[in-house]
Amino acid sequence: MSAKRRDNRNRILRNGESQRKDGRYMYKYIDNAGNVKYVYSWKLVKTDTVPQGAKNDVSLRDKEKQIHKDLEDDIVSLGGGMTVLELVKKYISQKTGVRHNTEANYNFVINIIKKEAFGNKRIDKVKLSDAKGWLIKLQADGRGYSTIHTVRGVVRPAFQMAVDDDLIRKNPFEFQLATVVVNDSVTREAITRKQQRAFLEFIKADKHFNRYYEGIYILFHTGLRISEFVGLTVSDIDLENGKININHQLQRKRDMEYIIEATKTDSGTRMVPMTEEVQECFRFIITNRKKPKKEPVIYDKNRVSYKGFLYLDKNDMPMVALHWEKYFQHICEKYNKIYKEELPKITPHICRHTFCSNMAKSGMNPKTLQKIMGHSDIGVTLNTYTHLDFEDIQKEMKQVCDSEL
Repeated sequence: MSAKRRDNRNRILRNGESQRKDGRYMYKYIDNAGNVKYVYSWKLVKTDTVPQGAKNDVSLRDKEKQIHKDLEDDIVSLGGGMTVLELVKKYISQKTGVRHNTEANYNFVINIIKKEAFGNKRIDKVKLSDAKGWLIKLQADGRGYSTIHTVRGVVRPAFQMAVDDDLIRKNPFEFQLATVVVNDSVTREAITRKQQRAFLEFIKADKHFNRYYEGIYILFHTGLRISEFVGLTVSDIDLENGKININHQLQRKRDMEYIIEATKTDSGTRMVPMTEEVQECFRFIITNRKKPKKEPVIYDKNRVSYKGFLYLDKNDMPMVALHWEKYFQHICEKYNKIYKEELPKITPHICRHTFCSNMAKSGMNPKTLQKIMGHSDIGVTLNTYTHLDFEDIQKEMKQVCDSEL
């Protein structure tokens, strides 16, 4: 009968265990795929101390327990050796047929992870504290809350995929983001009716920017998303019945490819009613619409063609969101150089938010407003009502009380 193997402290070693000449312990095992694997530790049990200068680590016996549990649960050893970047790339590769904005977000996240040492970390080594620490680092490096929210929105489901694939046992990104990083994002506020009037009157009187007056007036008085507005064609405008048919949106990729996509949500496909003033704006736009040498035609994924876009740029191509965002920026800058009482930052989305707030203040039924805005969740619409100031609440309360008398 062979003598039992012992370590340099005369402790009996189990099957697969051994001690190297430098005193380090090693455990040899075979994973579920039939591969020979090794793990090491300076400690056989957790009460052992490590040699001076050596890194403290989990004891070999504790590592063995985890290995046996993983083998029993069919967890792939060491996360398959996959890094965070490799995992995220694999997750994204399985997201086919996504919208242009979603694809752009994926590329944005990949580029961030590529620059981070965390991206090269093995997924089985990522602990809860590591995940939190990385997001804290991103904010310390100057990344905004919205950016970090976007990154986590991709990384968390990627790690969940690893859990589902039995590569790791737990998802280290399952925590509330607001408990880890400070929400420093700026809330997009609606402008006041006074500011809206001043802005529109300035545009109408300005020799350069007055060409955009009708379009900006429409944005303020319909609540359209800018991607929906730039996607409008002449055939979408029903002047006879006073309604706008919203069933698609126009986007332009970084490579300057124009694409037609479905509305943001199913609820985004809708009919938006027009006031007489909005109808007059559309009549003016259609009557004075630029006549290109060749009408631009944009196709959706089903090869359905769209033409007759309301606004064209200098290259006779449809104007996109970026054009209008720049116009708004330049108008605000010019206004604020002239007047002491400056306007806040105004964007196409501020127009949408302002329209929603104005309708809420006017007492429009939330469900009606939800339909006009194309919100899929009534909660998004109701959030606008929570932003009403005291005077609005006081006025509505008086109206309700008076009606009961």
